[in-house]
This record gives sequence, C-alpha cells and structure tokens, in this order.
Amino acid sequence: MSDTFDVVIIGAGPGGYNCAIRCGQLGLKTAIIEKEPTLGGTCLNVGCIPSKALLHASEYYSAAARDFASMGIEVSGLKLNLEQMLAQKSDAVKGLTDGVAFLMKKNKVEVFKGAGRIAGPGKVVVSGAAGETTLQTRNIVIATGSVPTSLPGIQIDEERVVSSTGALSLKQVPKKLILIGAGVIGLELGSVWRRLGAEVVVLEYLDRILPGADGEIAKQAQRVFAKQGLEFKLGVKVTGVEKLKSKLKVSYEPAAGGEAQALDADVVLVAVGRRPYTDGLGLETVGINPDKRGMIANDHFRTSADGVWVVGDVTAGPMLAHKAEDEGVACAELIAGKAGHVDYGIIPGVVYTRPEIAWVGKTEEELKAEGVAYQVGRFPFTANSRARTNHDTDGFVKILAGASTDRVLGAHLMGVGVGEMIAEICVAMEFGASSEDIARTCHPHPTLTEAIRQAAMGVEGWTMQM
Repeated sequence: MSDTFDVVIIGAGPGGYNCAIRCGQLGLKTAIIEKEPTLGGTCLNVGCIPSKALLHASEYYSAAARDFASMGIEVSGLKLNLEQMLAQKSDAVKGLTDGVAFLMKKNKVEVFKGAGRIAGPGKVVVSGAAGETTLQTRNIVIATGSVPTSLPGIQIDEERVVSSTGALSLKQVPKKLILIGAGVIGLELGSVWRRLGAEVVVLEYLDRILPGADGEIAKQAQRVFAKQGLEFKLGVKVTGVEKLKSKLKVSYEPAAGGEAQALDADVVLVAVGRRPYTDGLGLETVGINPDKRGMIANDHFRTSADGVWVVGDVTAGPMLAHKAEDEGVACAELIAGKAGHVDYGIIPGVVYTRPEIAWVGKTEEELKAEGVAYQVGRFPFTANSRARTNHDTDGFVKILAGASTDRVLGAHLMGVGVGEMIAEICVAMEFGASSEDIARTCHPHPTLTEAIRQAAMGVEGWTMQM
C-alpha cells in the first residue's frame, strides 16, 4: 500500500467521503482516515440517517394508533416492538455505510482506519490498531466534523442522561423524558419518543423554539407540537441534573433570574448544540489556531496553512450534512485546479418532525434587520386540496420576494413533505427567479406543491385557491 498521496482527508463523514469521491473522479491519488469502525461520520452512523429511520417508523406507529380509525381502517392489537424498530434502523445504517465503503473502492480511495493527526506540512500520522503509519501528501483536508455539546455540571452517560447518540438507542420508552434544547435535533428526537408513548417536557433557554428559523413558522410549529403532546417551558436555564437511584431530578430557573424549580424524569436528552471536533488533530504543527468556538477559519476552504484545507462542521456555516457534501466537492475541484463554489445563501434547512419544517434564504427578521424592502406571499395547507384529502392540513408556505425586483429572497414552509418541496425553491433561487416565475409555472393538481405556486401568486395578490 502506497503512503504518498495527492490528497489525504481526515474524517469520513459527508464532507470527507464526498471530497474523497470527487478527488478520485478527478484522478487525484487520495487517502481517507476514519477513527470509527465504519465510514459515514455522525450523519450516517448516529445522526441524520438513524434518526430519520426512527422518525419514519414512529410516524407509522402513531398513525396506526391515532389516525387510521378516522379513515375507516380498523386496527386491533397494536403493539410496539421497540427492539425490531431499532433493528430496522441499524439495518438502514449498515446498508448505507457499506455503500460508502464500496464507493471508496470504486474511486480508488485508500482507507486508513485509526485516528489521524497532522505532524507538520505534508505529513499525516494514522494511529490505529496496527500501530502508526505516516502518510506524505501535497494536500490535507480536515473534515473531522462535530460532537454534541453538554452543559456545565451535566454529565452525559448515554444511558439515563443522553446526547442525540444515546437517544437513538434507548432500550425502553421512558415514562418521562426531559428535553434540554428546542432546536432541530431535540425536537426531532423528542417527537420520536413522544409518539412511542413518552411524556416529553422541553426546557429551552430562549423565549422561542427553533432559533434561526423564521419567527412566524416557529410560533405555529410550537402550537402544533403542543397539540401533539410536547410541553414547552421557554426562557429557562437548566442548572443541574441529579442522578438518583430510580429517577433523575432536573433543576432549572428562569433565564432572567428567579426561583429555582425541579422536574423528575426517567431520561434527560441534552440537545443544546454541537461543537467542532479538533481534539488531537495536531493543528499547532502547521500553525492553525481555531477560534474560541473551535472553528477553523477558511478562505474558499483554504486554511491559514499552505496545503491544508477544511470542510464541514469544523468550519464556518450551518452544521448540515448537505452543506458539508457541497464543500467537499468544491474543495476537491479547487485542489484539482478547477472551479469550486458553494452558494451559502441557498443552503436549505429541514426539521423532520411531522409536519416537517423547511426553509431557504432570508427570514423576515433578517430582511427587516438589513433594511431590505420585501413582499410576502402566504398560502395555508388548509386550502390545499391534496392536504385536505390526506388529512394533513397543519402549516403553510411563505415566500419572500424583493419589493422592487420580485426576486425570491427566501421561503419558509411547514407541512407534510416540505423537506422534499423546498428543493423547488432552491433551484428557483439558484437561477435568480422571481416569485412570478414560480407563480406562472404549471404545477400538477392535486399536489402539495401547488401551495408553493399559490404562495408565489400571493406575493402580487392573485392567489387562486383561497
């Protein structure tokens, strides 16, 4: 096995393995290093993929328990087999991680199992079960991703006090789950366990859920989640979790100050964010200094060190798998001397709850803060024929367009399936489309996507189906 490469990538998550594939396609001699047993990173192993498997399965269970009867489907003897539900999740993960390993072979990427660290310019050391291997390379790509953040004084044991990783593998449905943090990850996993029977209480430091999402969407989402049984306590600060023999005691107080309170729980899920992972990476050997958050700065994926590049969660931008994928591809193309680019203004976000929440571009709050004049078109799913026939009418579509240009500046959707529908807006924005362009594009009837067209019509006041 050769130990001299054009590119060595540290980390085989979405950013790393997509970078490796593209490097291989471009004829670059490439190696990728991964310290975990399987490729795919957090997303494939303990993040995006297993959580969606559980979301999907728990939706079926919830629908059978609560919705089938109203549609004339009678179910008796419904029973949860949690062991099988977790097994099908693991099967999906294995199939996809095996697929990534196959793609490495197909594109002639050499895989090194172990922890990678930079040992100076053009040098990476792999520490694995067989000892240390030193790789020489013209380019190093840092794609080490991120890890869950905890709170001071709260020790995560992944059994009773869990991060998102532990929440994917609970051995039984907790009677009461306390969720710390009302962001994307917490709401998705909280929804899973609520559907399966847990009482879920959400403690959030801010006075709203889904920080960063459009405020109007966040407010309506909270109302819908509350109807589903999630209890919210906003504007509170968690001060500790005491582990007692038969329960956990969660202490919290108003974020603005006030009397301390406590709640009992069987499981506490800490979902307060993630931090870049650079432990033991040897950045000091090439003069790279992360900021106080642990982020590594980049200029078109180039770090401050010659020949060292960075992509994904460990550098600026949203911590999203698809953002890392785009960066990995663009980085590989730049290394090969081609043009590589990522449009950070058109990276969609999706919350895979039911209903889903999706957005791209600017929020109303951002446009107001920037002093940008804009117009709004809205359309509720209650007026969409397909949503009504499917009995899925929660949510709406909102499109923001420039007041003078009509160019689409952002879109914010809540409804069943909007995680798929948002791609239409992304394509439109990539081509600089106006709301009128979308409004005058024929959409099939009856479909949920008609809500996008009707919202676009609404920007200039000619909605047809209200």
